Parts: sequence; C-alpha cells; structure tokens
Amino acid sequence: MSPTTLVNEAFLKLAAAPRFRAHSPLHFRRIAARAMRQVLVEAARRRHATKRGGGAVFVTFDESLGEQLATAHDLLALDTALEALARIQPRQAEMVVCRFFGGFEVVEIAQLLDVSEATVLRDWRAAKAWLAREIKSGTSRG
Repeated sequence: MSPTTLVNEAFLKLAAAPRFRAHSPLHFRRIAARAMRQVLVEAARRRHATKRGGGAVFVTFDESLGEQLATAHDLLALDTALEALARIQPRQAEMVVCRFFGGFEVVEIAQLLDVSEATVLRDWRAAKAWLAREIKSGTSRG
C-alpha cells in the first residue's frame, strides 16, 4: 500500500466516524496513527486470507516500519503482539502505535502520554524487546 493510499484510506475512515473530534493537533495525529494501523491490518488480513499457508518470517524491530514489515503475515503478527502488549502494558502499546504508525518523535510521545522523555525511551526499549520476543516465539500468531 502506498503512503498516499494509506493516508487517503485513514482519512476516509476518520471522516466516516460520527463523533470524531480532535482536541489538539497532537491528539489528531494520535487518532490518525490508530486509523492507519487499522487500515494496514485490514489490508493485511485481506491479503493473508488469499495466501493462506505462507511461511513465517521473523520481524527485526527497527523504527522503519516499511522496511521491516514487508508481508501481510508480519503486520498481522505485529498487530496480534500489540494487542497482547496492550493488555499488560497499555502505555507501551500506545507508544508503539504512535511511533510506528504515526511517526511521533520521543518529545511528542512524552507530551501526549504526560511522561518524561526518559520514560518514553525506557518504555520504547522494553516494548521493542517484548514485541520481538513475542513475535519470535510465535505465541502472537494465533
């Protein structure tokens, strides 16, 4: 999916929301990041459904989402792992969504989540390690 298509689909998703209202530009970007995640996951599910039985691919976490999540299977594994992380560490999961899907900087995440930049960096390292381990172990692949 091209970046233009992704942004367009996310915008259409937001525009269709009956009570969508952003309280600030940062809040809008947070909501847009969630919408982009949903659009990408929906597209990956459609692609994966037509290609059942594909080989498992290990995802090496880096901040460049496009390079590391090359297949629908990779994105679905990340989404499932993020859902699991959200159950045990909601702040870390929200931070990953903002960073991966929204392109937020550390200072913006700190402001959005009302924590220090040091906390963001510490949580970022912990979340990346947890997600990588979760995906590598295959437990997130339902």
